[in-house]
Amino acid sequence: MASDKILIVDDEPDIRELLEITLMRMGLDCVTTASAEQARQALKQDTFKLCLTDMNLGDSTGIDVINHIQSHYPDLPVAMITAYGNMETAIDAMKAGAFDYVAKPVDLPKLRALVQAALKMQDTFDHQAAMAGGNGKLLGHSEALQSLRIKISKLARSLAPVFIHGESGSGKELVARMIHQQSARTSQPFIAVNCGAIPSELMESEFFGHEKGSFTGANEKKHGLFKAAEGGTLFLDEVADLPRDMQVKLLRAIQEKSIRPVGANQEISVDVRILSATHKNLAQEVANGSFRQDLFYRINVIELKVPSLRERPEDIDELCDYFLQKLAERYQHPAARLSKEARKKLLHYSFPGNVRELENILERAFTLCENETIDAADLQLGNSPAVEINQAQHGGGHAPWQLDQAIGRYDAFLEDVEKDILSQALEQTRWNKTAAADLLGITFRTMRYKLKKLGID
Repeated sequence: MASDKILIVDDEPDIRELLEITLMRMGLDCVTTASAEQARQALKQDTFKLCLTDMNLGDSTGIDVINHIQSHYPDLPVAMITAYGNMETAIDAMKAGAFDYVAKPVDLPKLRALVQAALKMQDTFDHQAAMAGGNGKLLGHSEALQSLRIKISKLARSLAPVFIHGESGSGKELVARMIHQQSARTSQPFIAVNCGAIPSELMESEFFGHEKGSFTGANEKKHGLFKAAEGGTLFLDEVADLPRDMQVKLLRAIQEKSIRPVGANQEISVDVRILSATHKNLAQEVANGSFRQDLFYRINVIELKVPSLRERPEDIDELCDYFLQKLAERYQHPAARLSKEARKKLLHYSFPGNVRELENILERAFTLCENETIDAADLQLGNSPAVEINQAQHGGGHAPWQLDQAIGRYDAFLEDVEKDILSQALEQTRWNKTAAADLLGITFRTMRYKLKKLGID
């Protein structure tokens, strides 16, 4: 049985020889070329499982090789060989479509790991079907969702960091899981972490781990999130909530592909793909100085927008049917159906909380309706705080309070309003504090502080 072939493109004979010897010892055949033109001829004559190309090729650049392969051989992964410390080149390569990169001088263990990952990706890619409706999948057949599925399938074939942005409740973590599930890393861990939910004093230990006795209370050695995600994917949700000092350490970990546990003397290599998300405008966070620009560029190599539910209203019916069936199975009760009036009302609702809010609305209606048909009144959208706030903001009605309620007790009145908003958000999310924080657009840490301050248990 013929072994897999690797195409090497480098104008330095010593580098070509080093790469060829290393790959041959892995049982792989190699075809070496010294220019982009030679590489194009080799691609016409043979079939390859991976291409390794240097950035500077004399007659051309590695980016030109990547662009050619993306246009004519889109299923062929390409890895860029870059000068040490030149992260801009590596980022440009991944934006162009490179699978990954390796820095000079070439670290042979990292090179072998990269090649193995690329070959595994090629072996599994044909078996990875684009995700459609069903549990743990994106539901709907709108044009916006079909486009998103295509992008997810393409991004799953890369190791480039992806920044996922969208409104709270739109399904950012689900998208991250789909990228992982369709990738060659699907058999390895997917670790999701809410960056706003980790106390700042424990953040470094949580991410990188610690040695026994490295600080008070460190009674045993602990592996952090990076090691927990080894070989798989680390999803940094609400990455905008990271403190500035942690942003510096995270940047180094991503760039160097290595971490130093708290109290350790040496760094250890990690093989983790980074996906990140936030409902905030990260570019604005960079502009106001709360998020580092260099980290922004490093995690935002590829940007993926998750459409809000308002942008795909044609999917609402399918989502409703799915959630109602899911509720019937959970509560072992006959599935409820929506009346025409209820469906019409949902279709014209703005859904500031997106898919998560739709699920909560249906669960509440499912629980409260008196028969197996959910009517428009059962949805309780007219009393939803989201609707009232939306109407007040757009001139569609009066704010749900009167000025005389605040006279002489302004601070106490604001506390009452805040307490009411937080309580309603918690009730709507079944007292899930993280979900309530997402619904209101605040961090988990802020939610926890306000609950303690206002005495809400």
